[in-house]
Amino acid sequence: MELVDEETPLVKGKNPRIENDDDASNDSRDFEPLIDRVKDVIRVYWFLGLIAFGGPTAHVGIFQDHLVRVHQWLKEDLFLELFALAQGLPGPSSSQLIISTAATHGGVLGGSIAFLMWNLPGFVVLTAASLFLYDIIDPSNPPIWLLGVPPAAVALIFKAFYGFALKLDTLGAALAMGTSAVSVLINHDENIPSNSSQFVYPVLLFGGGLLTFLDTYRSKPIGTYSKLPGLDDGPVEQTAFDRKLGYKIGMEIHHGIFMFLFWLVLLVGSITLIGRGYDNKYLEIFEIFYRTGSLVFGGGVVIVPMLQNEVVPKWMTEDQFFQGLGLAQSLPGPFFNFASFLGGTYAGLPGAIVANLGLMGPGFILIFAMLPFWSKARHYAWFQAIIKGLNASAIGLIGGGCVFLYAKSVRDAADAIVFVLCGGLASFYKFGAPQTIAMGALIGAGFAAFNLGHLPY
Repeated sequence: MELVDEETPLVKGKNPRIENDDDASNDSRDFEPLIDRVKDVIRVYWFLGLIAFGGPTAHVGIFQDHLVRVHQWLKEDLFLELFALAQGLPGPSSSQLIISTAATHGGVLGGSIAFLMWNLPGFVVLTAASLFLYDIIDPSNPPIWLLGVPPAAVALIFKAFYGFALKLDTLGAALAMGTSAVSVLINHDENIPSNSSQFVYPVLLFGGGLLTFLDTYRSKPIGTYSKLPGLDDGPVEQTAFDRKLGYKIGMEIHHGIFMFLFWLVLLVGSITLIGRGYDNKYLEIFEIFYRTGSLVFGGGVVIVPMLQNEVVPKWMTEDQFFQGLGLAQSLPGPFFNFASFLGGTYAGLPGAIVANLGLMGPGFILIFAMLPFWSKARHYAWFQAIIKGLNASAIGLIGGGCVFLYAKSVRDAADAIVFVLCGGLASFYKFGAPQTIAMGALIGAGFAAFNLGHLPY
């Protein structure tokens, strides 16, 4: 692996020298001061929250180009490791990738500042929409330009699922298929409680990680792995690069344990208070979103069915939910800012802030909790195999979400046509998310204006 040499400052547009893993010539005493490294983070990351449209898949491509190719912030293999780590943790994967890549240079402070810059633009827009949109329109009779937004939004989810699924190997595809089937079953069976997903989803995800881990020890593994564990897969001595990486992250194992315990206390504490009947609207909001954020692996669209079960129809109508979904997908930055719309619609500005903190909080805490462990375990084949299984299972949950979100959002022939056209525009003509949502709104408005295609589909 390689990383940016901290002895060459990222200033005045100059690309830094890339340092080799085995270069032990630099000592931690020679590193730039933290304040300089944080300034580098601000310079490189400040505008990503304004330009990164298209959801988690597109975000990864944008980050890779911006951080690896243009700014040489880190080498591609290290970037891909951090991407896999984010996929294997609860929370928004693109936000965790922002945090972790920034933290490899600017530590906890740099990662936190990068996250704020990444999150803020979408949060402001979605919060404003939740506060003022329904003062302008009647949610029970939305204007015709909103009618095509839900099927266009779901078309983008189908596209994301397809893109993720193409990257799976034989075992990964099987895991995704099984996980998808189970997720559809638990959401469409009268004998299974609607909230069972909060227990079943983690079991499916960790089960996938366990299966890929066990598969690596078969004489002929089903899956495809970059390397396999062997009898010599024992302790790995850290290279000079690894020591420097740990120094720049600025966290030791005990810091990671503390962060994990902090996440767990917030989760158990909020669930316990709600379970004992503590009546507080903002605690209710925090508990729902924090619990959901603690159960969602891989990011974005997996949260949609989970949040829909929690907030519709108690907080808002189904149409309002999908209108917010479409808006969230059309904006740059993390899709998890959708929480701001939901919380703001229910409880105003404080609700938007609490919902955003709740949904983003677990991923933010856990990526910092894992970074010191990752920096120590990243060379082990068993660790890479577990990440691979978690990722495959998360993709299966997206596939299951496609099934029941389609049924919810495509209710007549006009919706179905919007879905097909927008899916084609996004998949084959490379329309970005904002353009796709805008086309869905335009096509849906056209059908409504001429009263076409409105028999039940």
